[in-house]
Amino acid sequence: MANALRFGLTGDVMLGRLVDDRQRDRNVGAVWGDVRERLQSLDCLAINLECTLSTRGQPWTRTHRPFHFRADPDWAVPALTDVDVSFAALANNHVLDFEEPALEDTLDELEEAGIAHAGAGRTEAAAFEPATIEVGGLTVAFVSLTDNTPEYAAGSDEPGTAYVPIRDDQEETRERAARALSDARAAEPDLLVASLHWGPNMVEEPPPEFRQFARFLVDEGVDLIHGHSAHVFQGIEVVDGVPVLYDCGDFVDDYAVDRQLHNDRSFLFEVRLAPSGTIESLRLFPTQIDSCAVYRAKEPAASWSRERMRDLSEPFGTTFERDDEELVLELE
Repeated sequence: MANALRFGLTGDVMLGRLVDDRQRDRNVGAVWGDVRERLQSLDCLAINLECTLSTRGQPWTRTHRPFHFRADPDWAVPALTDVDVSFAALANNHVLDFEEPALEDTLDELEEAGIAHAGAGRTEAAAFEPATIEVGGLTVAFVSLTDNTPEYAAGSDEPGTAYVPIRDDQEETRERAARALSDARAAEPDLLVASLHWGPNMVEEPPPEFRQFARFLVDEGVDLIHGHSAHVFQGIEVVDGVPVLYDCGDFVDDYAVDRQLHNDRSFLFEVRLAPSGTIESLRLFPTQIDSCAVYRAKEPAASWSRERMRDLSEPFGTTFERDDEELVLELE
């Protein structure tokens, strides 16, 4: 384990609106609070980027959209590179909040910063194109998909997301996902990650269709499933040795807090990889959002999150060990 690579994953990273306003008066790293050094110590960090990186565009009004998220790239991109974000999932329900110009700026900003991304593009083919990165001599491939906001779906010549209606469990959905995964496997990755923005907000358990789709992904060779969208974390299931993180919750944002569901509480999910790329363990470091930044969760919030994760994961047969403030799931 001493030589294991440390691969971090988070839920939603929303840098717009009040976070954007607050960061104009703070240093670049302030949005990461006292978790900044831990993020910087990782070998790889993957996030769901729940906003555009742009100052252009107009709010989407073609269909009803109550929220529009956009962050100024002058500070947001340096903030992402400050903690060495390696990969940003873009298949979500906010990448077209400020229409095509802001999405195109987001793609350009990430590419210029050297941050790999997948899940949205200038065409449907580009949106479904996988991303690959090199981590400690390993090749990691990502496919990013969403079942949210069909009006944001990319067309043959139109920018948008890699949209698939997962809940409907259509044969066409599986065929489209299988093609994207086949493209990812062409790079002969040591680790294949599916990043999924699926399901509605404030739901604590995945529906049966999502569990079925997770099994389909595992059968297609996926090694790790990185779920997000619900704004609250969900339980973890291990399917044929593959960790399924059904939802990683929120990592940083400005959202109103539900005092029962606690959408301000989650984890930094840290996968430990053997030199071969095999997942050895998963460690969950409790986090909490405060003042538009992310912090190490203090008591009693940390205990609440640990116990809630145990309760949500128990129906899947998943049990955790405790190592100081972290939950640990051994996979070997």
